[in-house]
Amino acid sequence: MKKGKKYTEAAKKVEKNKLYTKEEAVKLVKETSVTSFDATVELAMRLNLDTKKADQQLRGAIVLPKGTGKTKKILVIAKGEAAKAAKEAGADYVGDTDMLEKIEKENWFDFDSLIATPDMMPALGKIGRILGPKGLMPNPKTGTVTVDTKKAVEEVKKGRVEYRTDSYGNVHVAIGKVSFTEEDLLENLNAFVSLIAKSKPSVVKGTYIKNISVASTMGPGVKIDTNSFDF
Repeated sequence: MKKGKKYTEAAKKVEKNKLYTKEEAVKLVKETSVTSFDATVELAMRLNLDTKKADQQLRGAIVLPKGTGKTKKILVIAKGEAAKAAKEAGADYVGDTDMLEKIEKENWFDFDSLIATPDMMPALGKIGRILGPKGLMPNPKTGTVTVDTKKAVEEVKKGRVEYRTDSYGNVHVAIGKVSFTEEDLLENLNAFVSLIAKSKPSVVKGTYIKNISVASTMGPGVKIDTNSFDF
């Protein structure tokens, strides 16, 4: 794959095998963004986990202190009071089986986040094969299956991100936009890294966090020295 001229220029600013401090990395990520739009800043962490073992799979959610810079459209599947609370909290769509039929029959996906109350989960399970591959299936671990729809909607609006380890033990998450200040990106970066550090399964021996890097959409990756964090 041929990389564009802009990318080649940007990549020159990043030394291949150098480990940068988190402050330098955040600065570089802003300088090396090559898109005309406000790119997303992605964080990748490689963890020493054997994800074949259930006790070494990480999954959860965090409300980033400075948000993600992205407005998310929220669909809430609930009835009665929980549905009313979701509407009042600012959910974009609220419904029950009618919405599930719309997804199934019309292949409708005009939302980024799906929240459901526990009583609606059996109905959702029926279209799990459609929601699962898109990563939209609600889960109690990420706070998207809950009776407190108001809190769930508010958190997503504030900038809640979900994460889970892939089969290689990597975690990827968006920590903001290139337009964010360095301070705001750093605050989000620190919050996420310390959460992952605290989530270390007790069975893990040796180095837990193998490497950390940040990159903007289509921009070069910048490796961060893990010693620049206080785990």
